[in-house]
This record gives sequence, C-alpha cells and structure tokens, in this order.
Amino acid sequence: MSEASNKQTASIGSKPIWPVAIAAITSCTNTSDLRALITAGLVAKNAVSFGLRVPSWVKTSLAPGSPSAASALERAGLLKPLSKLGFDIVGYGCTTCIGQSGPLAPEMESLLEKGETVPVAVLSGNRNFPGRVHPKIDNAFLGSPALVVAFALAGDVDRDISNEPIGNNGSGKPVYLSDIWPDDYSIATLTQAANRPDDYAAVFAKACEINQWENLAAPRTSTYDWDIRSTFLQPPPFCQRTKSRQLIDVAATPLLVLGDDITTDHISPAGQIPPNSEAGRYLIECGDKPDALGVYAARRGNWQVMRRGLFTNPSLVNLLDRNLAPGKAIEPHTGEVMPLWRLAETTQTRDQTFAIFAGERYGMGSSRDWAAKGQYLIGVSIVFANSFERIHRANLVGMGIVPLRLGQSDHPTSLDLTSNDRVAIKIDLHTLTPDQQTVASIIRDGLVRRKLTVTVEVKTSAEISQLRAGGILPMILEQSCAS
Repeated sequence: MSEASNKQTASIGSKPIWPVAIAAITSCTNTSDLRALITAGLVAKNAVSFGLRVPSWVKTSLAPGSPSAASALERAGLLKPLSKLGFDIVGYGCTTCIGQSGPLAPEMESLLEKGETVPVAVLSGNRNFPGRVHPKIDNAFLGSPALVVAFALAGDVDRDISNEPIGNNGSGKPVYLSDIWPDDYSIATLTQAANRPDDYAAVFAKACEINQWENLAAPRTSTYDWDIRSTFLQPPPFCQRTKSRQLIDVAATPLLVLGDDITTDHISPAGQIPPNSEAGRYLIECGDKPDALGVYAARRGNWQVMRRGLFTNPSLVNLLDRNLAPGKAIEPHTGEVMPLWRLAETTQTRDQTFAIFAGERYGMGSSRDWAAKGQYLIGVSIVFANSFERIHRANLVGMGIVPLRLGQSDHPTSLDLTSNDRVAIKIDLHTLTPDQQTVASIIRDGLVRRKLTVTVEVKTSAEISQLRAGGILPMILEQSCAS
C-alpha cells in the first residue's frame, strides 16, 4: 500500500467533513481498458511534476485484473509516478471491489472513533453499496481510474474538481485538474506504444506454470469426505432430496418488511467479516484468528457463516420495528429480539415459515445466488415485492421460494404489518400457470384484516417444476437418483 513518505502529511482535523478514506484503482473489468489505465498514469505523472502529493489519510491502491496491465504500464513508464502517489500494485483481481481493502489509515481510524468525519471511498470498481468497500464506509463513488487519482490528490469529495483547485504545489500555488489532465493525442499515442498483444499469452503461460492447485491434497474417492473442522466448506442443508409438492398452503409470519432498492448486498454481504459480528464470533469460536476472517465471499461454502451475515447491512431498516438492529428479528411467540439465524433454529421444530415484504426492485445488484439461499436457510417460503430484479427472482424460484408481486397500491410501507400477523396463501402447483394471479390474506387475531391480489412471479413451466420439487437442487438430486 501507500508509503507515508509519498503522502502529504497534514492534520485532517481542519480538513473536510467528507475526506477520501479509500482511493482504489480496481475491478478486473474496468482495469482491462488500457486507455483508461494510461490516462490515470499520465494524470499521476503530471501531478508529480507539479509537486502534488496524496494526503496522509487517503489509502491508495492499484489492483489490475491481469498482470498484462502492469506490463503495459511499465512499458509506458507510468508505474513509478503512480507509485509516488501511493498507487502501488497490491495484487491482481478482487480487492477493494469485494471488500478486501484492509484497514483504513491510522489517522482516519482515529477520527472515526471520535465521530469527527464521514469517510468516503472513490474507486474504479462496479459496486458502491453501503459497507461493501469497507464496513466503516457507507458512501462510495464510482469513477474512472484517472478520476480515482484526481480525488485521491484532492483528499475529499466536498468540492467541484472541474473548477476548484485539486491541490497546491510545493510553492503553495493552486493546481487545477485541467493542469494535470493529459490531452487525447498523448493518451492515444502512449496507449498504442504500450500495448503488446503477446502480453496476454505471456502472463497466461506464466500462470499455468503455477502448480499450487495440482499440489493440493485431495481425496481420490468419487465422493467428497466432509471435514467437520473446516470453516470454509460444510454440506448445506438445501442439498438434499425433498418430497414433491403439489400445493403450497402457508400462513407465514412477516419476518422483514423493507423498502425499495434492497440489493443482494443488503441481503447477503460479500465484504469484510467484522470480528464482532455474528459470523465473526462464530468463526473465532471455531478457532479462526480475528484478524484473518477474510470476506463473506470467501466463506460462501460454509452456510453457517453465510446465514449469520444475512440482512446485516448497516443501512437496512426493518419496518416491523425501526429500532431493530440489522440482522435481528422478533420471535413471534415471545416477542424476544434475536439474530435471524437463531430465530430460524428456534422455530425450526415448530415447522414455522416466514414471509418477506419489500418494495420496488427487490434483489437488484450482484446476481448472487447466496442472497436466495440465505433466505431459504432462515425459513422464508414466500417473498412479496412490488417488483423483482430478474435474476434474483429466478434464484428465489430455484430455492423453492415463491416470489409474489404486489400491486402498485400495496407498497409494504402502507400495509401496517406486525410480527404477530399471519399471511395466508394457497397455490395449486398442479394448475399453476406463469404470471397467474391469486389472493393473499393478512390475518390478525384470527380475523382477515386485508386481502392482497398478487401475481405469482414464475415465467416458465420449468420454473413451476422447480417449485414442485422444492427447488432446483432437490430436482437435480431426484433426477440423478432416479437415473
């Protein structure tokens, strides 16, 4: 990462409220554009020539998707100026995009403890959901690699960098973005000179020489011998045969009532696992070190970890009770507040099922299968939403969960649901057709309080078959065993 000697050393106490805590040139997709990387390198080179430096509170990094990018930048003579601003290559592939940014600068951490600032990330990735880049950062902005360098130099986002100075040179004279921005001819000329098509074949051949995968100890048997001590890989309960269903007849308890734009990051996180989280405490109890828990995305083979991370995003609000902490729910019989995963265990013996209500675009963002698997693991059988993201809807069906589209006048915020209500619905899977309408009843104290006309969001006969089987995995297992 960045060295202090390459940074402006200045107290942040008198600096902006919205400082840049992380500036990361990252993402395997966006760094594959050589012109974009060359532009960033030229901005860095020009900035260095003007005597600009990155403030000490900004954590900088460069993580291209391929070593071929490093070869091109070196050929262009741009690795050194990038390094002088702290943009050293920290690795190749997923880093800040997936939450692997590591700790913030000590100066920033100190100010966060005092509550004196609101940290911001600027990255060239493609995900900026709250908490995704870093657990302590809710505000993240996406930009080109060159703009990442520019905002790193500025040190904050509370300015118009197209008109205001981006920093001062060694003499205290203001320097503007227009002073350090390269012209199109320089970018095009250097991009052409730096590009070598044979770089890709060379780095691929070098990668093939790494035999670590082949040297891994693995059983030679036709089936996998599960290691009960592993904190990375455990057999999930949804990989089992189930009885075929012809009728879905449930009276589900509202578990979560959510608003619009609930992303898969809100549902099932991919970023860093905090040691004091439910998932973190579980891993530490299993013997893992608190400073080596990694990210949720690396633990998705362990369902115990993943379900403990469900709906724990700090920006999530459960409208059943706005005072509920993310990841917590109300036990419907006792009123006790407990983690979602523990509630699932508590109610499992009662054969109790849950419903989730959400607004528009439920499941938008990354097409993460764990967002649907996790909902299955906490006992969710039906999900109501005003609209579903296309892939997440299909993933819910694949887990045997029924997606039900609410009418536009029936937004979750207007339903006045409580944890003591029941939502009753009956669906005949034998006669179900795609986009069929049906009625769900909200029951309170034994009386039907409201009826909702909903659309069963299945699109094909194949999806109806998945619901009958209880999900795509039980269906595959049944077909395999039958053959």
